[in-house]
Amino acid sequence: MLADFISLYESTLIALYILLLMVFVQALVATVAHRMQKQYVPGIVNENLGHESFVFRSHRTFMNSLENVPFMCLLVLLAAMVGIAPQTLAIITWVYVLARLLHMVLYYKIATEKNPSPRSHFYLIGVLAQLTLFVLLAIHFLS
Repeated sequence: MLADFISLYESTLIALYILLLMVFVQALVATVAHRMQKQYVPGIVNENLGHESFVFRSHRTFMNSLENVPFMCLLVLLAAMVGIAPQTLAIITWVYVLARLLHMVLYYKIATEKNPSPRSHFYLIGVLAQLTLFVLLAIHFLS
C-alpha cells in the first residue's frame, strides 16, 4: 500500500525532496555568509543591514522559505493523502519548486529595495500554487 502511494506520487515526492534540499542549502549559504563578516554575533543578523548586503539577502531568503515551505509541504501531503490526481499535484508542486528556486536566485543576485522586485513575481507564483491546492482540497472536501 505504501509502495503504491510512493509510486503514484513519485514525481511530487521528488519535488518535495528538492524543495527541502533547497531550504537546507539556503541555511548553509546564510550561515557561511554570516560567519564571513568581520564582526558578527552568532545567531544575530545586524539590524542595520539592508538589501545591499548579501548577509541580509541570504538570511531573508532562508527566513522566507521557513515561512512558506513547511506550509506548502503540508498542503501537498494532505492533497496526496486525499487522492488529488497525481499528475495535477506533481505539476502544481513542480511549479512551486521552480518558483521558489527562481525567487531564491533573484534574492541572492538582486540588491533592491524596490517593491515589487523581480523576485516578487516568483513569490506570487508560489502563492498561486498554494491557492490552487486550497481550491482543489476545498472541492474535494465539499463534494
